[in-house]
Amino acid sequence: QVQLQESGPGLVKPSQTLSLTCTVSGGSITTNYYYWSWIRQPPGKGLEWMGAIAYSGSTYYSPSLKSRTSISRDTSKNQFTLQLSSVTPEDTAVYYCARSYQLKTTGWIRGSGYWGQGTQVTVSS
Repeated sequence: QVQLQESGPGLVKPSQTLSLTCTVSGGSITTNYYYWSWIRQPPGKGLEWMGAIAYSGSTYYSPSLKSRTSISRDTSKNQFTLQLSSVTPEDTAVYYCARSYQLKTTGWIRGSGYWGQGTQVTVSS
C-alpha cells in the first residue's frame, strides 16, 4: 500500500520561499509510469494542481505558477519536494502530494487514488 506524507513549516512569511517535502512509502517514485503531484486548496476554494515530477524525473508545472514553482526529488530517500518562491497571503492553503498513473493536471478528487493527508501552510508576517 502506497502512502504519502507531507512535511514542512506551517507558517511562511511573505516574499519567502515555501518548501515542502513528500515522503513516499510502499512504492518507489521511479516506478514506471507514475507521476507525483503537488496540489493545494486555498480556504473556501477548490483544488489547484501545481505541478508534478514524473517517474523519469521530468517536471511539469501549472502555467499560472510556473515562474514561482520548482519540484525536485531525492530518489535515495524516496521523496519529492515543492518549492514556491515569493509567497503572498494568497498562497495560504492546505498543500497535498498525490500520485497518478500518467500525467494528471485536472480532475483531482480527494479520496480517489493516493494522497497525503495534507499540510496547512499559512503565509503571514
